Amino acid sequence: MEKRKIWIVDTTLRDGEQTAGVVFANREKVRIARYLDELGVDQIEAGIPVMGGDEQEAIKQICKLGLRASIMGWNRPVIKDIEASLACGVDAVAISISTSDIHIKHKLKTSREWVLEHMVRATEFAKKEGMYVSVNAEDASRSDMNFLIEFARAAKQAGADRLRYCDTVGILEPFTTYENIKKLKEAVDIEIEMHTHNDFGMATANSFAGVKAGANWVGVTITGLGERAGNSPLEEVVMALKHLYDIDLNFKTELFREVAEYVARAAGRELHCSKAIVGSNMFAHESGIHADGALKNPKTYEAFQPEEVGLERQIVIGKHSGTASLRMKFAEYGIDLSKEEAEELLPKIRSAAVALKRSLFDKELVYIYEDYFGKRD
Repeated sequence: MEKRKIWIVDTTLRDGEQTAGVVFANREKVRIARYLDELGVDQIEAGIPVMGGDEQEAIKQICKLGLRASIMGWNRPVIKDIEASLACGVDAVAISISTSDIHIKHKLKTSREWVLEHMVRATEFAKKEGMYVSVNAEDASRSDMNFLIEFARAAKQAGADRLRYCDTVGILEPFTTYENIKKLKEAVDIEIEMHTHNDFGMATANSFAGVKAGANWVGVTITGLGERAGNSPLEEVVMALKHLYDIDLNFKTELFREVAEYVARAAGRELHCSKAIVGSNMFAHESGIHADGALKNPKTYEAFQPEEVGLERQIVIGKHSGTASLRMKFAEYGIDLSKEEAEELLPKIRSAAVALKRSLFDKELVYIYEDYFGKRD
């Protein structure tokens, strides 16, 4: 894919906090905003100003931080929503309205004409106030393409800076995504943001298909936090753009693990050990063949260096370990284990791992060694 500028809009503080059961304290929202800015995010969707109370207070505080990133407020196509955003001091607004017939009929109980009219009125109002405007086509992935094109044209004419293409219920797959975005981009010359959900596990893949088809904004959250199965994870999108598309956004990727841990704690959600990019298992090797390869040259079994995302390589000793890993692990304890000793010890270690149904802690390995070869001097 040709190299071009891709912008990142992070919605951890809006869509991320809409995860069932997640609430950020105001100080946490401010801390997360600082982190996002430090990472290199271009735009922070900070929340929903019209909610008032703590939400409004947190957004005001974020706007006063003097961050490099643009700060966006989320709104319905309602003038009082946009006035609440303006009162917080944001420089950008998202104006969101459903474009699918299923939403228009069952949720809004109205017509396509009503949708266009309200979106245009809200967009024109926000532009008059000097705002950067993203018009969000909610449930775009289930919308009639001809109507979506009409919607995008009307948004552009009203002054919108970009269109957010929302796969609201996560029903897209990459091939359809590519075709849809290509059609939309060819029909209307407007910047497009991918906003994808992970209901079928394809949020990141769909974001990429959209980028390949011409979208130049990607909406993300830290670790993919978000409603139901979540959104496109920031760390996956940034690292994949860098390593798979050779598009380096110059993010401080070494902070990814630290930020992921902070957001997980603030959200009361476990950061899974197998989470792509930032999970603790990303650079943990147990299988003898893998560990041996990684020890000889990390590139044999690692797509990038652990330090790049704030992690460390770990050699884990357990049922699948080999002698090379064992000798390296014992060298860490200052024990020079010969090849023969490693071969003798390995069955005992594997047997203990099976009995315990897990890999072994360092102390357990030393105890097995001492039981077999006697205590060290």
